[in-house]
Order: sequence, then structure tokens, then C-alpha cells
Amino acid sequence: MNRLEAFGIIAAQAARGDISFPTSVNAVLRLQQALNDPDCHLEEAIRLVLGEPQLAARTVALANSSAFNAGNQPITNVRAAVTRVGYRNLQMLVASLLVRQFGNCIQDPVLRAKAEQLWEHTVQVASLAHVFARRLTFVNPDTAMFAGIVHEIGAFTLLLRAGEFPGLLDDDEERWGELCEDVVTREVGRRLFLPEPVAHAVFELRGAALHTPPVSLLDTLLLANLYARMPSPLGAVAPVPDEGVVDAATLQEIILEAAELGASMEQVVLV
Repeated sequence: MNRLEAFGIIAAQAARGDISFPTSVNAVLRLQQALNDPDCHLEEAIRLVLGEPQLAARTVALANSSAFNAGNQPITNVRAAVTRVGYRNLQMLVASLLVRQFGNCIQDPVLRAKAEQLWEHTVQVASLAHVFARRLTFVNPDTAMFAGIVHEIGAFTLLLRAGEFPGLLDDDEERWGELCEDVVTREVGRRLFLPEPVAHAVFELRGAALHTPPVSLLDTLLLANLYARMPSPLGAVAPVPDEGVVDAATLQEIILEAAELGASMEQVVLV
């Protein structure tokens, strides 16, 4: 089977909604659905977080980051951490755990290395999106961070499927992989119940132009992709903004803030 046929199979399956997730991904998806339930109370949320050690560790780490700990009062337990970061950020952390599980399921060492790179890229984009939103575009920073976490979900899915199709991710001058990834992203996004503003920004990201001044969630993601030092291993190209979008001093501050926030998200490595 040649690569074009493989992309066709994957895209057709995605378009039909015929995407099966590994058991570990399904487990986190169930957790996400439980937390998204409007009747999920604080005690139930705490119980769910405690049942997932990786999520518990990252919730405490995020609560102690400068973005959520302006008073420099350290937190050492999940209950206080959930209260501090709030439901929206808890859902973001669940989404990051969900994305991470895609990488955990990859066995091939070459694809595994790509998954590591993609995860690092994802963390950098998510943390930069949070800071750009707060300081420049003035969209909801938590929404921006969530969008950054899920913006490469189609790429993670392709990496997961690549083990079935040798050579799938080789050099792709005709860019069939991008078309396939876009189809997969839309279907996986639907399965993850992405909120409409997030879904719109993620689905429109490829090929979008940055507005001047940047004001939207899509602009925020474009900026975050541009300034993430780790590129996607699948070859996505960041847009080039007009000069003067952000001055050098402010940009350096944003990058430093994002690096500290990103460090709180990278508590778990692929095992």
C-alpha cells in the first residue's frame, strides 16, 4: 500500500467517525466527560482527580505556578489545588493528559521520539497562548491554553496510526498528510466535545493569516506557534507576522512567563 492510499484510508475512516481510541485514552476521555457534566460537584471532581495520579500531580504543580500563585502561598494537596485552579483549568489538565496518552500508546522508537517532540511543542504553544492572551490579545487565557493543548490532536492521532502504515510520515512534498490531518483533527475534536470557539480556532489554524493587531483566539494560537522554540515534527510552518506586533522587551517577558508555566505542565514524561 502506498502512502496516498494509507492517507485515504485514515481520512475516510475519520470522516465516517470510525476512529477507535486505545484503552488508556478512552479512560481519560471518560474522566473528561465526567468533569464536563454540569452536575459534577467539587467533591466528585476531587475524587476523580485523586483517582488519576498523573492528573493529581499536574493539578498541584499548576496551582503552585506563578500564573495561579501570585501570593506565593504553596499548596500541597489536591483539594486546595482544584479550588485554586478552578474547573476550567482542571478540564485543560485533563485534556493535556488525554493528549499525552496518545503518545504513551506509541511503541516504535522513531515515532515515540516524534511524539516527545510534538508534546514539547504542544506544551510551549499552550503556555505561550495563555500569556499572549493575558498580555496582548485579551481573549480568555484559560481558553487559549486549552486550545493550545488540543491544537495538535490530529497530529498525535496520525503518529498513533503511523505504526500501521510504514513510511506514512516520510517527506510529503504534495502535502497529502496535511489534508488527512485536517480531516482527523475535525473528527477527533468532535469526539472530544471541543467548545465551538476552540474548535473554530484549531480547525482554521493551518494557513490562517495573523491580524494586526491580534485580537482573536485564532490570532493567539498563531502567535504561540510562531514563538514556540520547538516546532511540530510533522512540519507545520508558523506564520510570519507584520513587524511591530509585539516589542522585543515584552516578547522576552512573555517567553519567560510561558516557560515557567510550561514547566508546571511537564510533570509527566512518556513511559
